[in-house]
This record gives sequence, structure tokens and C-alpha cells, in this order.
Amino acid sequence: MDLWDRIIRHTQYVYSRDNIRRWITISKDMYVNDGIRARELRLIDHNGEQLGIKTRNEALDIAARVNLDLVLVAPQAKPPVARVMDYGKFKFEQQKKEREVRKNQKIINLKEVRLSPTIDEHDFQTKLRNGIKFLENGDKVKASIRFRGRAITHKEIGQRVLDRFAEACKEVATVEVKPKMEGRSMFLILAPLAEKK
Repeated sequence: MDLWDRIIRHTQYVYSRDNIRRWITISKDMYVNDGIRARELRLIDHNGEQLGIKTRNEALDIAARVNLDLVLVAPQAKPPVARVMDYGKFKFEQQKKEREVRKNQKIINLKEVRLSPTIDEHDFQTKLRNGIKFLENGDKVKASIRFRGRAITHKEIGQRVLDRFAEACKEVATVEVKPKMEGRSMFLILAPLAEKK
């Protein structure tokens, strides 16, 4: 006697082979069908009507009659609440909503542009072009200056370089974090303007 025959023999109603296979392969995200261990359940049918408190076997039979799944929706309630629904369709709708939310999200990356207090004009223009390109792509830019050796005693030089960088980017960005020290580095963060997003 194979598994299907045993399952059919031990149930009160004769189910189709496809229905039984669907019940066995259901996801483990929620307690579904035979995964429900509660003896008594407050049952809600597929139309949203309350059927009252039923035993687990009665609830499974009601779900099987309409060829749907029994899903435990509130396991902490006394008694637990179960609903008769098409679990596969429910999961599909949930995944569809999650995909829609992810599609509408804009992921903003933080790109870093490293400058030095004694940066040459040509190097400054190259770093500026890179920073503007990042901002136009919708990313935030962290412009940082690392002070080496005794250069840290002249923080105002680094401050001027960062202010000049922010001023040059003002058409495409706003200053989100003003220049501040962190260890031996000074940095500022620029965010793209709202209309550029």
C-alpha cells in the first residue's frame, strides 16, 4: 500500500490525488493544514464568515470540501483562529506586493571622493567631475580629507577645500552634513537635489 492509498483510507472524505499532493507540499511559513496542532480552532470560512469553534478535524474537513487550505492566522489567540483560503494564491499575492514595493524603492548609495588639503587644481576638477557624476546618478557623496602628519594643525585649509567642493556642487546637491572632524579626517556629505531624483 503506497502513501496515497494510506492517506485516502485514513480520511473521512475521498480527496483527489492533486489536492492531497498540494496539502503535503505546502510552504512552512505559516501553520497550514496538517501542520496545525491545536485541538480546537475558531474557524473563518473562505467568504469571511465565522463558523464558530470547531475541532481540528472538523476544520480540515470543511477546508477539504471546498478544496482549499486551512491556515492558522492567529496562533496566540484563545482558541487559535484559522481561516479557510487558497494558501498558494495568498502567498502569490503577498510576493507580488513585496515585489511592487521593492520596485518603487530608490536605493541611494554613498560614494566617497577623497581630497587632500594641498590638492592641485587639475586633481580638484577631476574629483569634482566624479562627485557631480555620482550626484546626478542619484547617489550621495561623502567628500573627505585625510590629514597626514602635522597638517592636522591647519584644519582651516581642509575646511576651505571642502567648502569650495560644496560650493562647486551647489547646482546639483545640498549639504546634508556640514564639514566635521572624525579622527584625522574631515568630511562632509552632499545629497542630490529633490528634482534630480
